[in-house]
Amino acid sequence: MDDPPDVATLINGLVADNEGARKYAVFKLQSLLGDPSFADAFIEGDGLYALRQAVLETTGNMQAYAFGSLDALLELDMGWDMVDGAIIEKAVSLAVTHPLVNIVRNVLTLLVLIVSRPLSKSRRQSADVFGFQAIKPALDKHPGFLDSLVQRLSASDHTLCANALQLINALMRDAVIHGGEHEWPKFIKRLQDLGVIGGVGMLMRGDTASDPSTSLAAAILEFQGLTKVLLRKWREVRVNIELPEHKRALKTIHLLSKPQPLVLDANGETHGKGSKKHHPEKWRRLGFETESPAWEFDETGYLGMMDLVDYARRNEDAYQKILMEQSMQPREQRCPLARAALSVTLILYEHFEIEDASEAEAYSGGHVRSVSARGGRLDSQANVDKVYRPLLLQWGRLHTAAVNAFMRMWKAAGAELEDFFKIEEVVRIVVERIVGAANRKTDVGKVEDELRSVTLETARRWQMAGMDEVYDDAWGPHLVQVREQLHQESLQFMKEQRIRCLLQGSWFPTSSQGVGASWRYVRLSRNKRWLHYQDFSTKGSGEPAAADLAEKLDLNMVTSVDSNVSASDKPLVNGLTNSSSETLKEANGHDAPQQTTNTKVTILGTLAKPPKPALPPTHPNNDADEESVLLELLPQTSSAASEWLDGLLMLLNQQPITKDTTRLVDMMEDWGVRLRLLNLRWEDVDWEALEARVTGVKVVEREVPSREGVGEEYYYGMAEA
Repeated sequence: MDDPPDVATLINGLVADNEGARKYAVFKLQSLLGDPSFADAFIEGDGLYALRQAVLETTGNMQAYAFGSLDALLELDMGWDMVDGAIIEKAVSLAVTHPLVNIVRNVLTLLVLIVSRPLSKSRRQSADVFGFQAIKPALDKHPGFLDSLVQRLSASDHTLCANALQLINALMRDAVIHGGEHEWPKFIKRLQDLGVIGGVGMLMRGDTASDPSTSLAAAILEFQGLTKVLLRKWREVRVNIELPEHKRALKTIHLLSKPQPLVLDANGETHGKGSKKHHPEKWRRLGFETESPAWEFDETGYLGMMDLVDYARRNEDAYQKILMEQSMQPREQRCPLARAALSVTLILYEHFEIEDASEAEAYSGGHVRSVSARGGRLDSQANVDKVYRPLLLQWGRLHTAAVNAFMRMWKAAGAELEDFFKIEEVVRIVVERIVGAANRKTDVGKVEDELRSVTLETARRWQMAGMDEVYDDAWGPHLVQVREQLHQESLQFMKEQRIRCLLQGSWFPTSSQGVGASWRYVRLSRNKRWLHYQDFSTKGSGEPAAADLAEKLDLNMVTSVDSNVSASDKPLVNGLTNSSSETLKEANGHDAPQQTTNTKVTILGTLAKPPKPALPPTHPNNDADEESVLLELLPQTSSAASEWLDGLLMLLNQQPITKDTTRLVDMMEDWGVRLRLLNLRWEDVDWEALEARVTGVKVVEREVPSREGVGEEYYYGMAEA
């Protein structure tokens, strides 16, 4: 391996007349300038001037190497003295027009370093080149720069995409910090109009950014964090109708509703042509609580106003139709559209965790390499799929779809004004379920369709499931005990119910075992020790007398009960057993629907045999008692099969096995738990203990020492645990 050239040789090579020598020098500098000691020697040897000339005067790959060398110096926070207007103008010009990818990559990196410099840890007092203002003169000369920058997001070169997005991130950060309260929203709006949201969303959903180790993945995550910062900044802007922009937004909300002004005559009547006045409920008609709506944006800030304006613009016809329909409703039944829109803003704000403390890292600047938006790290494919939130970038469309869902839920529930917060909670659950279930590849159109089609019944079911989780968090250990107790009680109840069915007796079809025999009646004796049965030629209309059941089976001889269930596994009719179905038949005057089945219940056991002569244990004829079929039953319905199979098993102190019985046990257990929960109060919850269990932080309670025997001027010092 050749020894690396010394500093003097490289500096001389930069200014040499020979093109090969210059290309060799700038090529070597890219890697060597990453070493701080070499960079110091390079600067001390007056290499900055030679490098500056290479940046400004060379072309092609040589110029790309020159910019790469300059980037290496600036990343060490060295060489800023050579960065002036000429260098910046050259970089911006090449970024807009040059077709060579390696040149554009390096000049974008240079611009990122310049714009991000105010946020770096080390700052030179002599440096005056930093931030967006440093490149603004060059941008004025090249008005297409931002447009070309956004277009780079769709480039086939992944590093170029990453560099372009890093520069967009740097510009957004600098605009928010140094752009002024009224300037940064304009700049962000300009980027959005150029399609930056769509470009980044495409990168998020694509396979390009699936590798968490790439700079593109870090840049995407940084953009996502900055988006949250912007949403938080917009919420922090207080609505002031004295500001022209805020006043214009309120006027837009009003005018898009197509207000019908009152026309009064000279006597103040509402007929004829006279002076026009605003409707006395100008703002309440739109869903505000008062005619002074500014205070109603206190919780959402300017973000809520933006969302409401965006909703009215996206759905102008629907917006006007909804307001017309609501105006026809009694006052108490009207859904306040404006309040609903502001409520949805807060729901989305909470869902995407905009106040998440880890987002401060995106705002603090620099190159965010691996910190996720939820405090994790980009260390695996699965983690990338979880951390990327492309739907966050579709805030406006999600807001519109959720507001429309709010209006549908209100109508379906027949809600009134006092029910507003109940509908709000339902919509919150719907957003959590649908938006929360979407992965990074889910298209926003699919989410909109689900929000459009979800029913109130489904939302209520989700709400109940969520309440179960809340109760489990608050009373988890107690509920486990309650459920176990109720489970045993439910099993005992079902055992008694199934045995009652056996005591009542049933008819079963049977294969011919005698002359004309086709039906068998089986009934459990009152002492539960015998099964009485008899075969009949026809099915009787009632229960046979005990004297007519000549055959009997001693249950002490039964060793097991088997079955060959081949019926389709369908639920019982309305969850009813056979006996319940018969009750329905009697009450309604017609047969309750029954399911036919091919189930066969086989009772196995050992028959009593006459005593045999004693034989040695090893004698071939000394066989142990063999299990044989004692009785076969052919239930006609799935409910009858469940009753007899599980009834016989539970009579033998075995667990039930059919799904019908298990379903009924679970149902009774569930309703039992719900009834017990009605007696619980939230104020009874030990919230400190709950927090300790959930967070894993042990709460230490220390007894306050007594002051007995202590003077007034003596105080205890409580040391921190």
